[in-house]
Order: sequence, then structure tokens, then C-alpha cells
Amino acid sequence: MSGLDIDRAVRERYGAGAQQREQALCCAVDYDPTLLEVIPKEILERDYGCGDPSQHVRVGDRVLDLGSGTGKICYIAAQKVGASGRVIGIDVNEEMLALSEKHRRSIGDVLGYHNVEFRKGAIQDLGLDLARVEAWLTEHPVRGIVDLQALEAFQEQLRRESPLVPDESIDLVLSNCVLNLVKPSAKRMLFSEIHRVLAPGGRIAISDIVSDRDIPEALQNDAELWSGCVSGAFREDRFLHAFEQAGFRGLRIAVRGREPWQIVEGIEFRSVTVTGVKPPEKIGGEKSVLYRGPWRAVQDESGRTLERGIPTRVSAADYALLTGSEYDAGVEGLEGVDGASCCPPTTQESKSQSSPSSDSPSSCC
Repeated sequence: MSGLDIDRAVRERYGAGAQQREQALCCAVDYDPTLLEVIPKEILERDYGCGDPSQHVRVGDRVLDLGSGTGKICYIAAQKVGASGRVIGIDVNEEMLALSEKHRRSIGDVLGYHNVEFRKGAIQDLGLDLARVEAWLTEHPVRGIVDLQALEAFQEQLRRESPLVPDESIDLVLSNCVLNLVKPSAKRMLFSEIHRVLAPGGRIAISDIVSDRDIPEALQNDAELWSGCVSGAFREDRFLHAFEQAGFRGLRIAVRGREPWQIVEGIEFRSVTVTGVKPPEKIGGEKSVLYRGPWRAVQDESGRTLERGIPTRVSAADYALLTGSEYDAGVEGLEGVDGASCCPPTTQESKSQSSPSSDSPSSCC
């Protein structure tokens, strides 16, 4: 890429979009109208997105919205998590943060509880509290290399001792058409940070724009197309691969736009919503699962083949993952009445020993 300043292009365009609606920045999305009733019109009009990841919010969740913008998704999520949940919006754009914060108290008063907060930070660096960095800079202006080194040391201290979003503190990470705005050199860190802040078993619901082909360099150097959610779009297969490489499992394309949102130089750009889960903590022992079908066999992300109708031994951690609600892949857990795994003998075992009696206390098959 050339010397395009991606951060500046995005900052300026969305700063303007916070002041006046820009139609080109969003796709048509249908939200639950009952959840929009408490949200002021100026928030709704200046919100930009390509999907509705808030559909995956559960009661009591600790939710993190990356690139929260006007705060619309945060205020929808606030109603879904209820008084027992919590919602954090992260954005780097001052104009967007000001608009989302403007109505925070009044919306909370209407709901009867205050469970939303907004923090200033870059979504690819969720450890760095930019508000605190700015406050430090007012007292310690950078005039030379020594000052710059002091700033860098302070930033590392913040990430280590007072991270903007602590490790494993979130149940669900949401994002609505923002990941594509991050510059290429920071995207690996972006996915790593999402993984870091999620608790074991935590989930993702990410709506974004993807392309069907690689984007040529000429388009990547176009500031208008980049800030317009086009030039920074992931190729669809690589979008899923990036989550897999970061350690996520149970990945699924929950929603995929049937028609392209835009076609630029023959490249199709469409909206997708991807869900997935951070694997639970490693636990000892083994259990059995049964794949019910409809396919003859499937392969999980560990390379293990699950054959239809044949119980398979897996680790306790994989058991929790494969039988969790995020998979919903026709796999059920086989648990004995005494808590042990129930697994009928294989064909070879049946030839060498008799099957357990159906009235045996330990039999569950």
C-alpha cells in the first residue's frame, strides 16, 4: 500500500458522520422496533452498521461492543442483558463518543438501571486507555526522543496494570461493521485482543463486510473506499480463518447477505455475521459424544472425525465445547446415570465380550 493514512481517513469520515447522517456508510438492517423506542432519534439516524449482532445477547451477559459509534447497539444490548448485565462500548472517535455519552443517563433512567459505559480506545489495542494517555500528555508533552520513550513506558504500564478491558472479563464481544476499518498491520493484534478479553466459554457475534475476491492495491489506496467499509474488507474465507487462527471455535456464518451490498470493479461486497466461542478452560478426563447426523461423518476443528451413530471419546474440554449451544451441530453428550460417560461397545468389543444387561445399574444405553 502507499502512504494512505487509514486512521485519519476513518476518523475524519466518522467524525463527520456523527454530526450529520451519511447514507453511504450503512446497509439496510431491521432491528427489533421495541428495543429502539428508548433510543433518541439522533443516535438512530447517525448509526452505521451492516448487521444486528445484538441478536446474540443473553440476560446477564457482560458485553463489549467494538467501535460502538453512536451507542445504538450498546443501548439495545443494555435492554437484553437486563439489570444484572453490563455493556461497554469502545470507540476512538471523539464525536461518536460524545453523542453516545450524551444520552446515557437519560436512557438509563427510562430503563430503570444504568448498565452502559463508554471508553475511549482503539479496538485493536484494548489494553490501552486513550483517555488516560491524553491526560498524561497534557502534563508531559512530547518534545523529543526522551519524552517519547517516557510516553511509551507509560503506555506499557497502563496495559499491564490498568488495562482498558482486562483479561477474560467479557462474555460476549459484538461489533457492527468496524473490523474492516482497522489497518492491515494491526488486524492480527485485533483478533488476538478479542480473544484476550473474553472469558473461557465467551462468545463473539461480529457483523462486517467481506469480499468474494482479493482487493487490488489501487482500491486499498482509496481513502473514500477504505473509510466507506469497502477497501479494508476481509475476503470471506480469510475472515473466518482469522478467528480460527486466534483460537476461536464453533465458528458459524449466522447471517450472510444474499445480494451484494456493493459491487466495485466486479468485486462483490456483502454483509455477514459470524459467531463463535472461545474454548472453555482445559479440564481433565474424557467423555463420550454421539454425532446424530444428517451427514455420514463430520470433522471437528481438532481434525477428529465424528461418524454418525458411533460414540466417540473426547476430552472433557472438547465435550463441553461440542455439546454447547454455540455448536448446535447434531452432537449430543452421552452421560451415564452415575455421571460417567455412557458408550456402547464397538463392533470389535462386542465380539469379544457380551453386552451389559439392560437391567444392570450401570447400564445407560
